[in-house]
Parts: sequence; structure tokens; C-alpha cells
Amino acid sequence: MKNPFTAHGWPGRFLCILFLIHLFSVAASCSQKSGGRAQSVEDVFLPDGDRVAVEVWVENLEVPWSLVFLPDGRALVSERPGRIRLIQDGLLREKPYVSVDAASVGEAGLMGIAVHPAFPAEPYIYAMYTYREGGNLLNRVARFRDRGRTGTFDRIILDHIPGARFHDGGRIAFGPDGMLYVTTGENFNADLAQDLSSLAGKILRITPAGDIPADNPFKDSPVYSYGHRNPQGIAWQPGTGRLFESEHGPSGEFARFAHDEINIIVKGGNYGWPKVIGSLGMKSYIDPIIVWKETTPPAGISFYEGTLLGHLQGDLFVATLKSRALIRIKFSADTRIEKIERWFAQDFKDGKYGRLRDVVSGPDGALYFTSSNRDGRGNPASGDDKIYRIVPKNK
Repeated sequence: MKNPFTAHGWPGRFLCILFLIHLFSVAASCSQKSGGRAQSVEDVFLPDGDRVAVEVWVENLEVPWSLVFLPDGRALVSERPGRIRLIQDGLLREKPYVSVDAASVGEAGLMGIAVHPAFPAEPYIYAMYTYREGGNLLNRVARFRDRGRTGTFDRIILDHIPGARFHDGGRIAFGPDGMLYVTTGENFNADLAQDLSSLAGKILRITPAGDIPADNPFKDSPVYSYGHRNPQGIAWQPGTGRLFESEHGPSGEFARFAHDEINIIVKGGNYGWPKVIGSLGMKSYIDPIIVWKETTPPAGISFYEGTLLGHLQGDLFVATLKSRALIRIKFSADTRIEKIERWFAQDFKDGKYGRLRDVVSGPDGALYFTSSNRDGRGNPASGDDKIYRIVPKNK
């Protein structure tokens, strides 16, 4: 019999490798426990949203990843190739506010940005990005000092977070406790998520200066929670202060797909990856509050806190990538889910605005979301990528 690695050249070798990966995944899936959905309600499609209108706010961006507003009315948006752009009076300034030497490969590059909670008394902007060191990809969080139309480098806050072409996490945000929270992916190395000595596959918590808080759950460690695959969004629920998180489920590992999640994060919690997916009720792991069996992957999340769109008060919004919808989650109690709506989408694959990366409640009461159609997996339209603004219908 001919050697399958040489009989047909590279195609033969490639097919054989895929076959071996498939066999390994099937065997590994026997050790991974899979549960069902956590929610009792079905998703409902609303192609036009709920009593809202959508307008283009900013366009001609290159893979916008994170949008933040400053107290003085300015806004900043990160672009994955390595630029933070300034938006002033609704206009995108041509000159970057900050440029970093980001390794923009695959899903890596410049990702989340955050504003110091005491801004402008503490005039700092934070950014997480991927960089190269000795042939390896790593992630770091850096701090920049606001200078008006530009920002200047101040210092590195957190460094040597494992990085890769895929699964870098990347969302950063300050919590109500004044601490900086950082989501990290497991770099397609699933076991790192359960390894407390690794910063991969975690949610990290540090002070604004980069120190480890004394009340973190693991001594001398920035790890706040673990067992995460690729967490892409974090937001705190108004009133309760609970930390919500969005997370991508498997895309073929262990011969499984979908199982995208919304979680409530607790201090020191183990969220199961790669040991479990879905809702299982096992004491060792914390179950998601939502599990989507349809491939969704959720990205940025935000609770609506404004008054302009009063009927959305307290609802959680989720930007989604492959399913191309803006999801609205309405609660009838603190965490009891009343409805899940998929706005601007006809089904689980077709959405009016394409791939969506971030969603933010704006200071003017509008809800803002960003497209991600130039990230290599979308279908860019004229003017992409864009930031959209949601306002009341007929206003």
C-alpha cells in the first residue's frame, strides 16, 4: 500500500492530517461532557429591531474592535491593525490618536480599549494588543496619556499574556470596584484554560497601575475566573453589579460546534472549558445562563442605561459575528430571562449589517454598534467598516 503522506503529494498529506485530527477529536470528545441549553425561551428574529431606527455615525474604519466614550464627548475606537482613532463632534479624525506596533494576524492585533474611571483627573487610556517577541505572539495591556487629539505612551500595565493567531480574548473594562478586568483566550490550547499558572483562558483583574489586588481569589495572581475558551465581552448589570461575560463555544475541537455562552462571572469561578460545555449542573463548574446551540459567536456586550430608548432600559445587548445579529436579552428579574431577540437578522446566518463586534450605550442615550466586515470573514460593503447609532423610530 502506498504511503498516504506521499502518494498524492501535499493534498494527500493534508487530507490524512485532517483525518488524524478528526480521529483525535472524536476520542477526546468522549472525555468532554456536554450539556443542554440553560435558557427556557427561544430566540425571536426582529429584522427591524423594536421601535428603533439605525443611522450611520462613522464609516471607513478598518476592523474596529472596541468603542469607548470620554466624559468630554470625544470617542475612541480601536482598529485591529494597530490604530486608535479619535471621533470628535461626530467626525473621524484622519490622524490616529495612538498607533501601536500590533501583530495583526488572524484574530490577533489591537483589541480592547478602556478609559480610566477617574478620567480626566487620571488622564489614561488603556489598550490590549498582540505583539511579536522572539518569533512568538504575546498580548499585553498598555497605558497611554491623553493629550487632546493624541495619546502618548505611558507604561506597560500587564505583559506576557499568551497570544496566538486565534483565541486572544481581548476585551478590557473597568468594573464598579475601580479595577481593570481583562479577558484572555486559550490560544486554541484548551488545557491552558484550566491551568491557574497560565494567564490564558481567563478573566484577569488588576489595579489601574497593574498591581494585583489583595482580594483577588488566588494569591499573588491576576486570575479572577478561569475555564474560559475565548471570552469576548464583559459588562456589569446596573443595580446588581453582577459581571456578565460572552464567550465563544467550540468550532470543531473535540468534534463539537456552537455552544456559545453568556455567563455571570463570580470570583474564583471555574467555567469548565475544556472539561464541559453547555449547562450540566455539575458542582465543580459554573453553568452559563444562556447556551446557543446555533453558531452565534457573541462579541462585545453592554447593558443599556440611557433614557432616550426607555423601553430598552436594563436590557443586555450582544454584538454577534457569524450570526450577524444584534441580540437583545430582556430580564424579568435580576437574571431570569424573559426574551431573547435577534435584531436586524432574518435567520441565524443572515444579518442586515454583517458581522458585529462591539455594542456600547452612548452618553447621548443612543445605542452604538460596530461592524467587522473587513476582518477577513465578512463581506465588506461600501464604506465598511462602520459605527451605527440606534435612536427611537421616527425621531
